[in-house]
Order: sequence, then C-alpha cells, then structure tokens
Amino acid sequence: MSYIPYLSTLITFIFTIAVFMRYLRHGGIHLLFWSIGLLLYGLGTLTEVLLGISYHIVLLKIWYLSGAMLTAAWLGTGTVHLLIHKGRIAQIITWVLVIVSGLSIVLVFMGPSSSIAYDITRPASAQYASILTSSSPRIILTILLNTYGTLALVGGALYSAFLFWRKKVLANRMVGNIFIAAGALLPAMGGSFVKAGLVDLLYLSELLGVVLMFIGFLLATAPQPQSLSSARTK
Repeated sequence: MSYIPYLSTLITFIFTIAVFMRYLRHGGIHLLFWSIGLLLYGLGTLTEVLLGISYHIVLLKIWYLSGAMLTAAWLGTGTVHLLIHKGRIAQIITWVLVIVSGLSIVLVFMGPSSSIAYDITRPASAQYASILTSSSPRIILTILLNTYGTLALVGGALYSAFLFWRKKVLANRMVGNIFIAAGALLPAMGGSFVKAGLVDLLYLSELLGVVLMFIGFLLATAPQPQSLSSARTK
C-alpha cells in the first residue's frame, strides 16, 4: 500500500486542530463545522490506512461514511454559515444535514454486507461497491451530500475570492480562497482515478487536496493582510 494516506492523515489532523483552535479563540460557527468536516476527512484517510493493514467491515463502513458521504457536506455547511448571515437559511440547512447524517449512519451500519474477500493491497474506494450491499437510499444520499457539499465549498470559496478581487482588498484572502477551491476539487476527482486504475493518483489527490486547503486557510487567516494594490507595488 502507498504511504501517502499516512501523510494525508497526519496533515489533516494538524489542519483540524488548527481550525478548531481558531474557533476556540475567535468563535465563528463556520470554523466549528469546518473542524467537523476536516475530522471526517481525517477519519477517511485514517481508515484507508487501517484497511491497508487489516480488514474489518466496521472500518469499511466508517471509511464510507466519513470519506465518501459526509466530509464534503459538513465542510460545505461551514462555508454556508460563513457567507449567509441573514434569515434562518443556514440554520435550516444545518438541521437538515444533522438529520440526513443520522439517517446515513443508520443506513450504512444497519445495511447488510457481502462475504466477498477484501484485498488489503487495493484501495477501499475500488472495493466497497462489491461489499456494501447496494441500497438506493444510501446511493442517493451519497450523491446529494457530495453534490451539495462540493458546490457549497468550492462555489463559496470562488465567490469569496471574486468579492475580494472586485473590491481590490485583502489579496491574501483572495488567493487563500482560490487555494481552498482547488483543494476541495481534487478529492472529488478521486473516483475517476480509481475507475481508470490510477490508485496512486487517488491517494495523491487526497494529499494535495488537504495541503492546498490548509495553505488556503493559512493565507486567508494571515494576521497582516494586504490589498491587491499594495501587493502590486512590491
């Protein structure tokens, strides 16, 4: 098995701690939701590591929940809270996500599984479909959660970058949001890499994805931001 997931797991948990500590210092419910999303991301890569050492159906189900279903949705909901302040839209979305997440846990853990042998030399994403018995509600929820989460996270980051560019202020936040959008897109492409038989690219997309998002977060939260106009003079 590639050692890339080990590095992805380490960086993701460091990133999670950094975001959560910022939440404790400054508040902001979006930071809490990003922390939850990153924790799920880390659980996904961690179970990838563990499944490469020894197989257990519980590990595979945790991998599916964290890596394939819930991560993008919780990260995206953090972005929704960051951008939407008026009304109760963000709160309603959050409650819907909590309910859907609970339903997802029930569907995955209560769902039957086949006795097909698991190959620890292959990634979980290339084998789960033959082990976790097909379930239309689970598949539909997975598609909806990932579509919503990716659109919210990537779209929100690009929208924020556009606002900073248009106002010609806070160049670091503009660039940081571009990094976040690029990082969020990379793991979403992982399924395509698996179908093409490019397993190492799957692992690399997970690693580069979290690295780019971490860099974007550090840029966006830099203590001394500068405007685009001042950046051009340097």
